[in-house]
Amino acid sequence: MYKNRSNRDPLVVAITAALGAGVATSFAVNQGQNPITALGITIFAAIAVLICDRAGLV
Repeated sequence: MYKNRSNRDPLVVAITAALGAGVATSFAVNQGQNPITALGITIFAAIAVLICDRAGLV
């Protein structure tokens, strides 16, 4: 019924998601969180947004 497939570039989507997650996790690192954990959260957020974008959920 609707065309839900995204026409956006996957690299742009991943960078945008990583920047957004990076802001939140950089604050958490500043408060004492492990930087490796913060990097994992940022990477997970970028991958999750890529999957959602390709599936047409966002």
